Amino acid sequence: MKILVLHGPNLNLFGRREPHIYGTTTLAQIDAQLQKLASELGATLETIQSNHEGELVDFLHAHIDDAQGALVNPAGLTQHGVPLHDAIKAMPFPTIEVHMSNIAAREAWRAHSIISPAVKGTIQGLGPQSYLAALRALVEMQSRQLAGA
Repeated sequence: MKILVLHGPNLNLFGRREPHIYGTTTLAQIDAQLQKLASELGATLETIQSNHEGELVDFLHAHIDDAQGALVNPAGLTQHGVPLHDAIKAMPFPTIEVHMSNIAAREAWRAHSIISPAVKGTIQGLGPQSYLAALRALVEMQSRQLAGA
């Protein structure tokens, strides 16, 4: 089972950017934790981090026929990433939206996600554990579907 992991703008700064909100875990550490868990769950990951929405859209398009699911942290695209929203909706596999912080508990303008209506579910506010919980949920959901349950 191949799962895509999309990290949006500025997430390459995890560990340095606003550690009081995002903690000190780096993106490389998050990806390593995800790779380890994916291996334990029998899945493989393809990851990307980009500060450019079009690269994230292109990544989804490139894997439309060979992925079984995706995790996406849209970051700054959460509130206005219409092309990303549309690309997610076009995929034949489920996507889970991930946020390290609880966007509903932050500035009012962060609380609305344009991405949420395009995804199967959202996991947020658990720091790096948000990614791991989302990966577990997605692999379990897809395993059940593939087994016909």
